[in-house]
Amino acid sequence: MMFFKKKAKMLKLGAPAPAFALQDHNGKTVTSASLAGKRVLLWFYPKADTPGCTAEGQGFCARMPELSDGMVVLGVSFDGVDDNRAFAEKHAFPFGLLCDTDRAMSMAYGAAASAKDEYPERITYVIDADGDIEWAEKVGDIEAHVHAAIAHLRDA
Repeated sequence: MMFFKKKAKMLKLGAPAPAFALQDHNGKTVTSASLAGKRVLLWFYPKADTPGCTAEGQGFCARMPELSDGMVVLGVSFDGVDDNRAFAEKHAFPFGLLCDTDRAMSMAYGAAASAKDEYPERITYVIDADGDIEWAEKVGDIEAHVHAAIAHLRDA
């Protein structure tokens, strides 16, 4: 008998972004309501300070000057405050890293199929100022993905 990991379903374009309230890497609670009226790039990553996640975070960090005011970048993982704080400080990330330790946000956004998942899938969303999903991508090539996500946020 073969066992297959259940895959989560990504949110559809135009769908309302699920509400959330999570601590960031500084222990501050960030809510979807506090981001109302802003465009938000949410990048779900598997594990703080691992090679792929570091490359993705550094890519977003390097491209931040291309974004205008009112645009927010937030990373999301299952890591706790201490691990995400160390990750953010080590790489001087200018954006928040959200701590989805109960996996509820990742399940709502289709980055995890269940609360038993070990890691979220590498998925990025852009949420428009009205709170709807404007752009979504499951990540394959990290460098190309970072370029596409920032270009969409900047140019759309």
